[in-house]
Amino acid sequence: MTILFLFLALFALMFIGVPIAISLGLAGSLTIMLFSPDSVRSLAIKLFETSEHYTLLAIPFFLLAGAFMTTGGVARRLIDFANACVGHIRGGLAIGAVMACMLFAALSGSSPATVAAVGSIAIAGMVRSGYPQGFGAGIVCNAGTLGILIPPSVVMVVYAAATETSVGKLFMAGVVPGLLLGVALMIGIYIYARKNNLPAMPRASLREWLSSARKAVWGLLLMVIILGGIYSGMFTATEAAAVAAVYSGFIALFVYKDMSLRECPKVLVESAKLSIMLMFIIANAMLFAHVLTTEQIPQQITAWVVEMGLQPWMFLLAVNIVLLIAGAFMEPSAIILILAPILFPIAMQLGIDPIHLGVIMVVNMEIGLITPPVGLNLFVTSAVTGMSVPQVIRAALPWLLMLLSFLMVITYVPAVSLALPEWLGM
Repeated sequence: MTILFLFLALFALMFIGVPIAISLGLAGSLTIMLFSPDSVRSLAIKLFETSEHYTLLAIPFFLLAGAFMTTGGVARRLIDFANACVGHIRGGLAIGAVMACMLFAALSGSSPATVAAVGSIAIAGMVRSGYPQGFGAGIVCNAGTLGILIPPSVVMVVYAAATETSVGKLFMAGVVPGLLLGVALMIGIYIYARKNNLPAMPRASLREWLSSARKAVWGLLLMVIILGGIYSGMFTATEAAAVAAVYSGFIALFVYKDMSLRECPKVLVESAKLSIMLMFIIANAMLFAHVLTTEQIPQQITAWVVEMGLQPWMFLLAVNIVLLIAGAFMEPSAIILILAPILFPIAMQLGIDPIHLGVIMVVNMEIGLITPPVGLNLFVTSAVTGMSVPQVIRAALPWLLMLLSFLMVITYVPAVSLALPEWLGM
C-alpha cells in the first residue's frame, strides 16, 4: 500500500504539471505523514543532510568550472584545435565537432553546457562550409551527451553519493566508454560524409597545428589536473572540483583574458542559479529515496527479484527499459537518486559490479537527454540553431540508434567499463 501510494502520488503530481523536484518532495512528505511512524521533523533533517553531503559538494564546483570555461572562450580554442587535427578528413568539421565535444566534456561535466558551448560555434561553421544544418545539429546534440559520460561528470557524482561508491573509480570507468562512443560517432560521420560527398578543409600545416595546440593547452591541462590528481591520490573528487573551479577562473581571467573581472560576478551568479536548481532537485529526490529506504522498499523488491530467479542479463535488460522510459520524462539526477537505491541492492545480490551498474545508468541518462518529450539537449540544440524541436528530433534520431547499440555493448561487456580502473589498481 505504501509503495503504491508513493509512486501514484509522484506520477499524479507530475501529470498535473507540478515541477519534478516539488513532486518528489511532496510525494515523499505525504507518504511519511500518512503511512510512516517517522516524525515530520525527519523531513527537515533529511533536507539539511543533503546540503552538507561532502560528495555532492563537487557539483557546484564543477558547474562553476564549466561556466568559466564556457564564458572564457575555451570552447572556440578546442574547436580550432580539433579542426586542425581532423578537419582535412572528409566530413572533418563534423568529426572535429565530436572531438571538441569530447574535450569540452572533460572540462564541464555537463551535457547541456557541452551542446551550448560547442554547438553555438561548430554548427554555424559547418553550415558556412556547406554541411546541412540538420546534420550538424544532430551530430552536436548526440555528441554533447558525452558531457555526463567522460569525467568529470555531475551525474556520476550523484550516483556515487546515492550508492556510496568511489567517485574516482567511476570517473576512470567512464573514460574508455566515452572514448569508444566518440570514435563510433566519428566513424559514422566519415561513412556518411563519403557517401554524401561532404567537404573537407585544407590540411593544417605543422605551424597551424602547433599554434592551435598552444592556444588550447591551458584548457586541456584541466583534464590532466582533475584525473591525474584523483588517480595519484593528491586530492579527492570534491577537492578536484574545487581546484578545477579556481584553475578555470584563473585561465579565463588572466591567461586567455576573454573575461574581465567585471564579468566575473555574472558568471558566479549564473552558476549559483544552476547549482541551486540542481541541488533543490537532488534534495527532494534524496527525500524520496529516504522514504524508499525507511519503508524497506528496495529490500522487498530485491527479495521478489531473487525469488523470480532472474538471471543478471535479464535484470540488466529490465533496468535499461525502465531507465530509457524514465529518461524520456525526468531529469537524470532525479532518476539516479530514485532508482539507484532500488537497483543497487539487486545488482549486488546478482553479482553485478556497482561501478558497471553506474556506467550503465549514465549511458541510459545520455540517451534520455536526446529523447522527447523532455530531452534537455534537444531544447538546447534548438535554441542554439534556431531550428524547431521537431526538426532537431528528426536530425538526432539516426545517431540515437547508434547510442542504443552502444548501450547494449556497455551493458553486456563489463570489461569496457571496468578494465581501466582494474588496470590502475583502483
